[in-house]
Amino acid sequence: MDFTDDQIQRYSRQIILPEVGGKGQQKLRQAKVLIIGAGGLGSPIALYLGAAGIGTIGLIDGDVVDLSNLQRQVLHTTAHVGTPKVESGRRLLSALNPEVVLKTYQDNISATNIMGLLPDYDLVMDGSDNFGTRFLVNDACYFAKKTLISGSIFRFEGQVTTIKAHEGFPCYRCLYPEPPPAGLVPNCQEAGVLGVLAGTIGILQANEAIKEILGIGETLANHLLIYDALEMKFRKVARPKDPDCPLCGSRPTITALEEHHVSCSL
Repeated sequence: MDFTDDQIQRYSRQIILPEVGGKGQQKLRQAKVLIIGAGGLGSPIALYLGAAGIGTIGLIDGDVVDLSNLQRQVLHTTAHVGTPKVESGRRLLSALNPEVVLKTYQDNISATNIMGLLPDYDLVMDGSDNFGTRFLVNDACYFAKKTLISGSIFRFEGQVTTIKAHEGFPCYRCLYPEPPPAGLVPNCQEAGVLGVLAGTIGILQANEAIKEILGIGETLANHLLIYDALEMKFRKVARPKDPDCPLCGSRPTITALEEHHVSCSL
């Protein structure tokens, strides 16, 4: 499928990269990416994937825009306060790049709906803000054999990793076997979060997604990238596969989705 003159102009700075080219831009156009959460992480993920020319973007979130969101959730504006986040996101993404096919779901991701959504997408972006959703999405992507780009933020620190357990790489449970007990980790309303941190981590997630789609660079599937905004330090640590992992290990004990209700992120 050929590109129009306007499309070539829009994506020209990417197309001239030898690692991308016209074939790579076509891969981006054919890609279908599901973004879970239209908040602090989902906002920069959606904006940069949309700008890059991802062909189809799915956005799921059951919340509405609140004034307190706007310090970090750049997919929304003051005029959108009280509007469902997926509708607010659809408006801004359509204005940014009207060529992107947008599918919105005004709902929270759950064990009931996630397996029905995943077959329609090639790649999943976890922009959720709680442990329960993080474990649910990890498990569902493993069962559905989908690559997952996971990010999390808390106060001044963020983490990013790529999860491809269906290809033999470690899953999220290899790092954290179980969610923490309820009440142990303060939620983001109690502990706070630096607004620009969400942008930093979300953009890193978008970068990893583009690399996975194009098949370029080094994957984060064996590592965890940790960012400290106060010290301006990045640490890349090994994330080994756990042979006794309850999900992807040699003798799994988790064979079906289960809901967890635990607050916040890291």
